[in-house]
Amino acid sequence: QVQLVESGGASVQAGGSLRLSCAASGSTFSTSFMVMGWFRQAPGKEREFVARISSSGTVTYYADSVKGRFTISRDNAKSTVYLQMNSLAPEDTAVYYCAAGTLANYRYWGQGTQVSVSS
Repeated sequence: QVQLVESGGASVQAGGSLRLSCAASGSTFSTSFMVMGWFRQAPGKEREFVARISSSGTVTYYADSVKGRFTISRDNAKSTVYLQMNSLAPEDTAVYYCAAGTLANYRYWGQGTQVSVSS
């Protein structure tokens, strides 16, 4: 079993930056072989994909809305995945979740961390 815990969420002004972290515990050996992703859910909206990274960390993919502003990375030795968020805008306000699994099925999810961006 794998547990994921996000951290780093905060309230910031537009144009600011944040770095989210997602620490895996439990069967962390297995997470090193999993795709890791970040998703977000804004109030009144459905959860949406933000970014993902391959198990090796060599392949990344981003939603168009965050491309060029957000960077996903991972440190398998620390069982942690990161989301560096720059040039934040009010529309980035959401609860951010990390997930682990495969492209077809993100089996494990964290509880989320709140990011609020004010104009």
